[in-house]
Amino acid sequence: MRTRLWVDGTLARENFPLEDVSDHLREPHALIWVDLCNPGHGLLTELADELGFDAPAVQDIVEHGARTKATRYATHTFLTVYATSLGPQVSGSIDSRLLTGRVSIFLLPAGVVTVRHESDPARPIFDIDDVVRRWDDNSDLLRHGSPALLHGILDVVIDEQFDTIQQLDDGIEALEDALFDDRSQTRQLQRDTYRLRKELVELRRIVLPMREVVNTVMRRVSPGSQGSELDGWYSDLYDHAIRAGEWTESLRDMVTTVFETNLSLQDARLNTIMKKLTGWAAIIAVPTLVTGWYGQNIPYPGYGNNWGVWASALLSAVASVALYIGFTRRGWI
Repeated sequence: MRTRLWVDGTLARENFPLEDVSDHLREPHALIWVDLCNPGHGLLTELADELGFDAPAVQDIVEHGARTKATRYATHTFLTVYATSLGPQVSGSIDSRLLTGRVSIFLLPAGVVTVRHESDPARPIFDIDDVVRRWDDNSDLLRHGSPALLHGILDVVIDEQFDTIQQLDDGIEALEDALFDDRSQTRQLQRDTYRLRKELVELRRIVLPMREVVNTVMRRVSPGSQGSELDGWYSDLYDHAIRAGEWTESLRDMVTTVFETNLSLQDARLNTIMKKLTGWAAIIAVPTLVTGWYGQNIPYPGYGNNWGVWASALLSAVASVALYIGFTRRGWI
């Protein structure tokens, strides 16, 4: 658990116990931040008591807030967002590499509470230290209250989503290069394309609702003098959320094009192979026809003479060479 207290935008205290949260919330010009990672039932109950919320409702919202959303209440706004990253690629696997870290956020008039859900707390997906650094770098914004804290959190979340989208974009470009590489393995290309499509579908479910989340927060920010100074920051954040959503849409079109192009190229290669096999079959049919004719148990031109053997061999060779030259000129073989 991590806690911080600012007074008039200046850091006054940190790492204070959870039972002091309710006292600090009542202090004038105070701004608090509480961060919990994978909290248990008891810690969530204590948090609900300090915030003055219904404990079962808090547990239900935090534990079952599965989709990206922002919900406004009379006393606070609750947000569920996801930080993302890509795990290592396993050769030959079609399992999605997309890793997500759910972050539940309580936006209060005088503070922000973040509840992070990490599968491996030792290697978190959401970089909370980056959030703290951004708060410290823009400490002048903190005098505007909890929306300034929330901006830093959402900014890091969207930046991490951008990094994930960039990695997927690089993966699709690698697929495009492999499409026309004769040395590439078709089966591996199909696996990579399918995996990227799966990862993009999962990522779109997280990224696309972010614009509505930011929009809800922008409406929540007071239109007075304090909120107006944050308008530019939130407008830029909203623009980033839109760009991330549009980027995922374009990547979906690109990976679909790669998939369809791969199928078309396979059909083209199959047609080429069939055409070559047909050409060679026609060439082989000629000597088969000649030797079959001369192999009949009836008299034929040159029957019983040496020149008959040479005539059949010459006829087979000339006809085969002529077919080979003709097919080669037409690009059939």
